[in-house]
Formats: sequence, structure tokens, C-alpha cells
Amino acid sequence: MKRIGVIGGSGLYEMEGVQNLKEVQVETPFGEPSDAVLVGDLDGHPVAFLPRHGRGHRFNPSEINYRANIWALKSLGVDFILSISAVGSMREEIVPGQLVLVDQFIDRTRGHRSHTFFDRGCVAHVAFGQPICMDLLGLIQQAADSIEVPHHVGGTYVCIEGPQFSTRAESLMYRTWDVSVIGMTNLTEAKLAREAEISYATIAMATDYDVWHDGEDDVTVEQVIATLRGNVDKAKALIRAAVPRIHQARENGLVTASHNALRNAVMTHPEKIPAKSRERVALFMDRYWSGDSK
Repeated sequence: MKRIGVIGGSGLYEMEGVQNLKEVQVETPFGEPSDAVLVGDLDGHPVAFLPRHGRGHRFNPSEINYRANIWALKSLGVDFILSISAVGSMREEIVPGQLVLVDQFIDRTRGHRSHTFFDRGCVAHVAFGQPICMDLLGLIQQAADSIEVPHHVGGTYVCIEGPQFSTRAESLMYRTWDVSVIGMTNLTEAKLAREAEISYATIAMATDYDVWHDGEDDVTVEQVIATLRGNVDKAKALIRAAVPRIHQARENGLVTASHNALRNAVMTHPEKIPAKSRERVALFMDRYWSGDSK
């Protein structure tokens, strides 16, 4: 069964139209996901919800087992992911409370995270020049337009390590890079989703102006939470509007570049790949290794 995945806060699945919800505990070769995956139907369309930080927000951005999260969703038939994420705005025109459909990333993490499924004797290089699936982004944009939710299309997300917010000097430096938003999680997800051949897009929810804005107080957790609560209803409405469009596009034969990202990507000779490494990526690679790459 093909499903549309949603990664975000633990309450996103609490929306009108969700039925037949059940928890699925997934064991992965990369350890435990952040939480059980909640699978069900949204207005009749199969979906899978995964709380990024675990229910109760138990994991900081560096502690999240991103590989297990993406592997778990892939194993449940997810081929499209909507990633909902709180971010800081780096532009005056992106007002806290608005949504941003980003299309690029800059990596400012520090090597504490695992960004690839392909290691330990199995090397792959996937194309990542366009890190967001633009086909999926277009469908989300259509959905946002249809419900008239305030949003910006395009922009760069600078992904920092966290869990601390930026210093003022860092924030001002990022501004010179012409970024749109700042966050701590989505680039890692995007890299792994591409390796898993899942179409991925970010719906960034601006909660504050980071610390660059002279006319605003420095960002605080209280401020983020207050704005985030207002954004959640917008995100739920957008998810509900986007899911049927994605489902229909899939039914009409949409196959994105992301869905074939691993074709010719593995550089290691098959005979040289250790059995354990082969098993770890079999979920993604069996269709190529078996000769069925349709």
C-alpha cells in the first residue's frame, strides 16, 4: 500500500478527516524511530504520521534517529513526505505566522548526525542539486492557494545543529547569504528521503524573526510555542488540502525524479558489498539488484 507520510509535531494527526488510526512499531536496521508511526486514512487516503521529536518532544535535533525515521516510513509504503517544521524567519517579508515552501538548503550541522544509509562498505552518491521534490512542491502550492493560507514559495533553509538558537552574529551572517528561514532538522531528512527514493518537501512555519531583527525581542521558547500553536491549524488545513492532490497525481501516473534517485547511484561493486551492509539497504536497493528497476 502506498502512503503519504507526514513528519512533524505529535498533534498533527489530530485533525478532521483522520480515521482508522493505529500505532505501528517499526524495527529498523538503524535502531528505533522517534516514536511509533501512526497509520490511517485522511479523507479516505492512506497516510502515515511520525512525530519527529517523539511524543512529548523527547529528542533534540541532534538526537533524532533520522535514518530510522525515514526507513520506517519507507517500509510502510510512504513515497511522498510532507515535512512540517517550525523555523525562524530571516526576511522582513516572512512574517511570523506565515508558511514558507522552501526549495533549497544550506548545511550548518556539525557532523554529529548520520546523513546517509550507504556506508560500511556500500557507497552511493545521489543527485541533490534540487533537494526538494519540485513536483511535490507544486502540488502543495496548489493546495495552499486553494485554501488561501498565507505562504511564500521558494527560499533557502539554513540548517544549524542546535539545540541552541543562533547568536546575533551568526544570524546576521546568515542574512548575508540570502537565506529565507533557519531551522535544525529538515536538511538531514531531505538527504535521507532522497536516498530512500521518497519525494520530500518542507512546509516551514515561521515562528519568530530569529535574533537579527532590531525591532523584535530575542527569540524565546515561549514566543516560538505561542506562534507555533497558531500555525498548527494552518498546517493541518494545508495537509488536508494537499493529500488528495498528491494521491490523485500518483493515480495519474506521477513518478518523480526522487522515485528513481538510486538508479546508477551505488558505486561499490556488488561483490564487494558486505552482507550486513547489503541487508541494511535492501529495502531501497532490492529492485535494482534483482534487475527490476521499473
